[in-house]
Amino acid sequence: MQITINSQTTHDIHHVVCDFNGTIAVDGEIISGVRELFAELKSMGLAVHAITADTHGNAATQLQGYDCELHIIDEATQDIAKLLFIQSLDTEKVCAIGNGQNDRLMLKEAAIGIAVIQDEGCAWGAWMAADLAVKNIHDALNLILKPLRLKATLRV
Repeated sequence: MQITINSQTTHDIHHVVCDFNGTIAVDGEIISGVRELFAELKSMGLAVHAITADTHGNAATQLQGYDCELHIIDEATQDIAKLLFIQSLDTEKVCAIGNGQNDRLMLKEAAIGIAVIQDEGCAWGAWMAADLAVKNIHDALNLILKPLRLKATLRV
């Protein structure tokens, strides 16, 4: 999926990488409407990934039947593990979405980094590393589904 921001910036996005807790889930429970938005992204040919240290131990159960790949990482090195994961996909092809301090490296290095606030709030490091911030996961995923919104926000 190509997203053109301005005449000098076009992103060829192949992957959407979402943090789990605080981003697509609150208190370990998936937020209503995420399943349908993931399915829409998948129908556009995008690979959707959820990445987590699985704080609540239920990410696999929560994501059962979703159009996404779950990646469980080590709790001690979450920020580095998330960065290494998007690097393995090619950062220029990744839109990353997160809210935590442990998301800041992937938000900074992804072609497009989106910080979400939601009920848990957004760590200052994540906010500053992202290209833009939105109030919830629905808004973040809809930016990808409706890329003219991204263009309007990010163009110079």
